Amino acid sequence: MNIRAAAASDTPPDTPNGDIEELAKGGRTNFLGFLLRLAARIPFLFIAGRIYGATVLGRFAYAVIVVEFAAQLATLGLRRGLADQLTRTDRPHVHVVADAMFVGGIASAIVATLLAFVPGMMFPNSHINGLEWLLPLTVFALVWSDIALAALAYRLDIAATVKARSIIEPWTISIAAFILSWYSLRDGLILAYVASMVAALSASLWPLWRSYGPPRGWRPRPSGLVRMVRRNVPLAAADAIEWGSRRLDIAILGLLFPPAIVGIYYVAQQVASLPQKLKTSFDPILGPVITQKLGEGDRPAVARQVRQVGFWIIAAQAGVALCLGIPGEAVMGLVGPNFVGGTGALAFLLAAEVVAATAVVSEAALIYVARKRNLAISLGMIVVQVVLSFVIVHLMRAFDWPVLVQAAGPALAMTLALGFASIVKARLLARLLGAPVSGWRWALVYATAPAVAVGYAMTLLPEWAELIVGIPAILGVYGAIIWYRGFKSEDRALFRMKAPATPRMAQEV
Repeated sequence: MNIRAAAASDTPPDTPNGDIEELAKGGRTNFLGFLLRLAARIPFLFIAGRIYGATVLGRFAYAVIVVEFAAQLATLGLRRGLADQLTRTDRPHVHVVADAMFVGGIASAIVATLLAFVPGMMFPNSHINGLEWLLPLTVFALVWSDIALAALAYRLDIAATVKARSIIEPWTISIAAFILSWYSLRDGLILAYVASMVAALSASLWPLWRSYGPPRGWRPRPSGLVRMVRRNVPLAAADAIEWGSRRLDIAILGLLFPPAIVGIYYVAQQVASLPQKLKTSFDPILGPVITQKLGEGDRPAVARQVRQVGFWIIAAQAGVALCLGIPGEAVMGLVGPNFVGGTGALAFLLAAEVVAATAVVSEAALIYVARKRNLAISLGMIVVQVVLSFVIVHLMRAFDWPVLVQAAGPALAMTLALGFASIVKARLLARLLGAPVSGWRWALVYATAPAVAVGYAMTLLPEWAELIVGIPAILGVYGAIIWYRGFKSEDRALFRMKAPATPRMAQEV
């Protein structure tokens, strides 16, 4: 007999801070992953910018955006929805995971076939005569890896995500890009990307097999699979929109500017996306904790979780944004002199990540309590972003502004659209939960002002000193003030190391 065991010994203490401790533990583990991914992403950008150049990098960036968007659709929302499926079921959990992998495989086959037969979707501004046909196959790796890691996150195995996404995947693409540059400067980045996706998939499936075991007795059940897909359609759309809002700017740039401009912007986007990884540090653990509290009917606890994690993310993202944005010219110059022109776009993109924090954390709960309304708000945000992007770029062209300034237009549009979404989603969630959910605190202003002053002083130094001395100085001033003026006792749980406890998981007996 299969039961969803939740023994007292396997759950955190039933105290107001029990769920916060659990969130903090997961966040600590994945924050290490963020630092590791940062260490690996910089070599890739250096290799791609210095060896391959802006034009090849821009062509690669546009193609990868299309492939990853297709994979987001094919995942069918199971990256976040699988926790809900596992919480509600009485079936063996390995069978539910097998259902998800099967459905994801069918969806992957559909979108990969479409990309293979219409490759112009990936390469609209260049000829196709190399190994581009391999890219659609990575959809399978992306989808299965996401589902596998979501299943492991339900059992609070965050280390698997760190290993696959923050160590194996980024280091594989960095090393492969360097080695394959000797083989082909045209196809090297594409082949390196394929290699990194295969490596990440292998690193996801092995711990899944060890944790859940083989799906003995499983076979596809059409009615159950259809229900799974239907239930996850709103979540899949929300995932695709949230992901697309951070990549739509690249798609618009690919339509309005040549590949070299796209390549410069892509580097700025990759640097700016590093703070976004801080938000995803809590994704694997936030979903299961929220579904548990919602199942218990404890909506005030959900509001407390969203409020707490929201502050952690805003505080961390603001600190990283200051460190990368103030010495922005020096940061972009590491990739190559031609990329310095993307500093303006970098500033807007970093601001967008801070503005978006409230929206993405609120959505972590809205997808369970108001899926359709959350989806409607996300669609409205996308419409606002698209319209503003074209309006801003065409206004800049009308006034004959420099091309690289025009290219920052979509980044500005994204910042404004995400700000709109943050306000609306936070208000909706607060009304549904009957408690405030905003993570904003005035301590963020108190910490930012002196950090900006220190950062400005550091920009007067040579570029090497601006990076080596300036970044630690900015972070040190900001972090010290946030710690003493902004952090309360429950906030410091994020930094308290405790002996590992027995994971809370759905046992099968």
